[in-house]
Amino acid sequence: MVAQDDPLILGCVDELAKIGVPSFGPDKKAAIIEGSKVFSKNFMKKYNIPTADYEVFENPADALKYLETAKIPTVVKADGPALGKGALVCMTREEAFSAVREIMEDKKFGTSGDKIVVEEFMTGPEVSVLAFTDGETVVPMVPSTDHKRARDNDEGLNTGGMGTVAPSPYYTAEAKKEAMEKIILPTVKAMKAEGRPFKGCLYFGLMITPDGPKVVEYNCRFGDPETQVVLPLLKSDLLDIMLATTNGNLKDVPVEFSDGAACCVIMASDGYPEKYEKGYEITIPEELKSSVYVAGAKLQDGRLVTSGGRVLGAVAVADGLENAVAAAYEKCGKIHFKNAYYRRDIGKKAIMAIKH
Repeated sequence: MVAQDDPLILGCVDELAKIGVPSFGPDKKAAIIEGSKVFSKNFMKKYNIPTADYEVFENPADALKYLETAKIPTVVKADGPALGKGALVCMTREEAFSAVREIMEDKKFGTSGDKIVVEEFMTGPEVSVLAFTDGETVVPMVPSTDHKRARDNDEGLNTGGMGTVAPSPYYTAEAKKEAMEKIILPTVKAMKAEGRPFKGCLYFGLMITPDGPKVVEYNCRFGDPETQVVLPLLKSDLLDIMLATTNGNLKDVPVEFSDGAACCVIMASDGYPEKYEKGYEITIPEELKSSVYVAGAKLQDGRLVTSGGRVLGAVAVADGLENAVAAAYEKCGKIHFKNAYYRRDIGKKAIMAIKH
């Protein structure tokens, strides 16, 4: 079993364990690392894991008063899960005030916004590192770079991800070494020390700042759409790895990845992440179906139709990132549904980084 955030945070692994069903993922005590931004920020502070400076607020009036003099830009985050949309990057003071009101007063994310984190705005390229861990051994996967903003040139609203590439050129040998020593290994060790040993896939959302890698966020699961580019590069048997992760013998199982590159381009309903129309038929050529990951769609009268914002991801694997990106976009051109929208610059900056 591989679950999304809500079931893991609510304790599905614990409930399955009670009836003797082994499952891949953290128990409720460990899943809090994603379930509460307040927990994760305080956890990092306690164990000196590099992250942005922050303040926690339970009262909107206190948060608004703090923001009157806080450094801008800033980031306002709902404490609980919010489908990947609970972090609002605020470039002006008025945007920050609005973010607090939306989250805490208007309850845009429900009870997830009962508490918020206001944190320092960090700069640098973002890198996602997913890692298999059985609570002791940690095996990082191929690093990837997500594209969060809805529009080209990283403009528009924050989304659950509009596309990814792997491997990420920003995760240099130096950044990898520093992240392992200061973030990845210390996190797993500290979770064990807290009596919350983490088993499953631990996602490290990192920013490679001028001061080195820092944690943007943790997820307690495979990230979307990072997984769509990382797992196609996995050469080892995923089931063997998952069983070893659950059973505590990950050190005895080989985990190998190919030297290729992968790209995922998300095809969304125009208007996402705000208002968009649904119910349009999707046509996918038969030869592409094995490399298209469908998400915001459903079967209706025997037809596949759109039912969500991020409808599907077109994935390509190739020798070299430039070839993978070109192949993914070629697939997008063969997939059709009304009001389809996708960014045209997925991987563009990463390719430029490789060339320079």
